[in-house]
Amino acid sequence: MKGSSLPPAYALHTAHNRDIKKVPFVELHNQRLQGVVSSGSDIERVYVSFVQAGSLDYSCMTNNNRPCGGLRGSPCNHIHMLVDAALQQYGAQQVAAFLRLPGDPNQWQSAHAILRQSGQPIPSMASDIFSRFLEDLHHLMLEVDRRPLHSMAWFIQAG
Repeated sequence: MKGSSLPPAYALHTAHNRDIKKVPFVELHNQRLQGVVSSGSDIERVYVSFVQAGSLDYSCMTNNNRPCGGLRGSPCNHIHMLVDAALQQYGAQQVAAFLRLPGDPNQWQSAHAILRQSGQPIPSMASDIFSRFLEDLHHLMLEVDRRPLHSMAWFIQAG
């Protein structure tokens, strides 16, 4: 839309299927590549992680705001998995553009390449990302119905 204040849409990159059991939620939103990554050791624990666009500062913590033990001055495995999932879902060009990575987008084909440039760990609360994940789950769990969702009613245009 010309003149719109909405951010550009990010098309899904369909070349690969990502493992939603490992990374059930990934999005490019609010100047962050952010999402939820499953714990490898505890089925009831997930990690909420993000990489900030521009600075590439990062954060990773459990859904109950405990810091990730893998953050030791560099991005943890959860953040690597999150970036890999974003590359699979959106493609390297969109991820590179969103994160404002310099140079040719084709050089940013892996989480390792991107996170080599990473900033520093920053404190953050997991609640806003985790609540977006729960809202996404809510919509996925609804039965198929052609009637508009109440929470999405603002999309309906008056005739």
